[in-house]
Amino acid sequence: MSKTLRRTTGGAGVAVGALALSGLLAFAWGSLIERRLFTLRRVDVPVLPHGAEPLTILHLSDLHMAPWQADKQQWVRELAELKPDLIVDTGDNLGHKDGISGIELAFANFGGVPGAYVNGSNDYYGPVKKNWLRYFFGPSSRAAGRPKRRARDLDTARLERFFTDSLGWQNLNNAVGGLTIKGTRLDFFGVDDPHIGVDRLDLLTGLIDAQREDEDFEDEDTVEAQRTTRDVVTIGVAHAPYQRVLNSFVTHGADLILAGHTHGGQVCVPGYGALVTNCDIPRAQVKGLSIWRHAWRAAHLHVSAGLGTSIYAPVRFACRPEATLLTLVPKP
Repeated sequence: MSKTLRRTTGGAGVAVGALALSGLLAFAWGSLIERRLFTLRRVDVPVLPHGAEPLTILHLSDLHMAPWQADKQQWVRELAELKPDLIVDTGDNLGHKDGISGIELAFANFGGVPGAYVNGSNDYYGPVKKNWLRYFFGPSSRAAGRPKRRARDLDTARLERFFTDSLGWQNLNNAVGGLTIKGTRLDFFGVDDPHIGVDRLDLLTGLIDAQREDEDFEDEDTVEAQRTTRDVVTIGVAHAPYQRVLNSFVTHGADLILAGHTHGGQVCVPGYGALVTNCDIPRAQVKGLSIWRHAWRAAHLHVSAGLGTSIYAPVRFACRPEATLLTLVPKP
């Protein structure tokens, strides 16, 4: 073997070794450190009418809670110190068959804070081992947008009782709701998880019309005056931000849309961003605040990168786990 060939072969071996070492170090960082670097993000959203008092929404999503995750539970408990005006949870709270106990501990301090929630697929079905490479070829389920065939195996009823009965939060799974905070009326509509095809977009028009008729009947003068001056802010809530859902929400008059599901890509490339979205939302809108436009209308869209991962994919890279404190402020 010539000296030139030996040098070339040796150089290639060093390069491969360096690449392998870099990969191992990145995986170690993502699996041991970054996935526990819980981060609070703050962002202003200009959706309120002129003269309205700002209000805050704590957006939580994708905790994928397992009972042993005490650090995550404590971090979420401490978020109550922010004293948000409203909490919106966009699903995938459970990550283990006994994850509900961790959620109850994490959310214990949120009693008395108004809230609303929708479910994600992982609030119905426990995690299973998957081939990570499948995410590069589309959503995690080949039947994305269609109901799963396996039996639901998580205690969804206990989760919903805790949210609805113990915390007093509004269930927006294919439902509408609303409340008034600091003089501003907030109307909500939401759907159950589009990722597994249990959303009922076809019901929204009737539900929203009925809600507005009920409001007018209960307090005709006040509510109608609010609507005339756009003092009503409409918020659409879903777990998975599929384009068909976002388009429908915009069509139905959402000023703000809140979603999760994507984990912000979970494993990202610095300077490039998310490699996958696990739905059909563009990569550029996989997390954070953006504008979603459809049919000459638009809404603010906030997608949370979430606070957890599957117990079978416990890694994040260049995508820290997060909660977001949204401050709704008057439009410019």
